[in-house]
Amino acid sequence: MYDYVQIMKSDSRIDVWFYNEHEKPFAIGEKMYEINEEAYMNGYNWDVFFNYYLEKNAPHILEGLDSDPEAGSYVAFFPLTEENEKKAESFVELIISLIENEDELYRIVREKGNEIEWD
Repeated sequence: MYDYVQIMKSDSRIDVWFYNEHEKPFAIGEKMYEINEEAYMNGYNWDVFFNYYLEKNAPHILEGLDSDPEAGSYVAFFPLTEENEKKAESFVELIISLIENEDELYRIVREKGNEIEWD
């Protein structure tokens, strides 16, 4: 398992936690900032980025998704349903894929960074 992302369930909702200050995401965030100075990758800008990325690549995940970004983390949450559990798992897989294949993040920031409404 990757230490920078996890799913947590409660009685009423399912949360996707992304810890952007963990070593690998933090280093990636610094490089994204080098590419585009508006992309200061705290939890708020990860929220902006994930919303942009999901809208373009997996809009179904956005249905029912709420978020609560902070400086050092990003939390997406859904009401607890079987369908939303699948969405949360898909979102975690997407986050892992982006972090483990960071060149895709850099490409998006380089090519589409001006389309993203950074915080």
